[in-house]
Amino acid sequence: MGDANAGVDLAFVQGGFDDRPAAAEAEDALALASAPESQAVQTLLNTPGIRLFDFAQAEAYSRRFAFMRPLVLPRGVVDLAGDVPAHDVHLVAPAATLVAREGTHPALIQLFVQAAQKIHGGAGWFQRKGDFPSPLNTERALAKEAQRFYQNGLPVLQRHLPFGVANLIDRMWPVVVSILTLLLPFTRVLPPVYQLRVRRRVFRWYEQLREIEARCGTDELYALRSHIALVRTRLSDAAGAALTPPPARSPA
Repeated sequence: MGDANAGVDLAFVQGGFDDRPAAAEAEDALALASAPESQAVQTLLNTPGIRLFDFAQAEAYSRRFAFMRPLVLPRGVVDLAGDVPAHDVHLVAPAATLVAREGTHPALIQLFVQAAQKIHGGAGWFQRKGDFPSPLNTERALAKEAQRFYQNGLPVLQRHLPFGVANLIDRMWPVVVSILTLLLPFTRVLPPVYQLRVRRRVFRWYEQLREIEARCGTDELYALRSHIALVRTRLSDAAGAALTPPPARSPA
């Protein structure tokens, strides 16, 4: 923001501006990095004699400096009735970056990105709904979890399951697939092995049945032979008795 009258002094302000209302009047230009809803921005926008500086080279700044982002403040967005601002204003702003350590757990990164979308995903003066968070204009490499979120949105499992369960399944399925890949060759070997074991059991029981059948057959043959021998003995005794003459009787 700058004074309507041209000046040369430039002040950079970080943080609040509540207790320095006169500071804006003491400077010719003021660079302020803050949200549009902040009290400092609202105070300066409604202070007579102070206007927004229109960066005609905003796009060039963003090309030269990766952390800068060109913005356009639409006409009338501050006050529709008062037509403030009276025309589109080109601005530049640094890109706020959410940074995590390399050792941060992937599940926490997912939660960070989802929280950023809930907080900053709405519409505002400088963005439409869904424009932020954005993977653009970042000086650091995106985490894999953040890339997946920007490309595919919320994971499918997390849409239907609690976060803990969905994250566990999401982390474990590569291991499960690897195990199944290793076990796949055994699925071709298991059926023949199972059939062989079943056949061995059948043959073993069949052998026992043959032994029982053989035993039963031997006993019956032995009993038949015994009965035949007994019949022969009785017939021989009967024939001998018939051929033997009766004993002679003594005279009285």
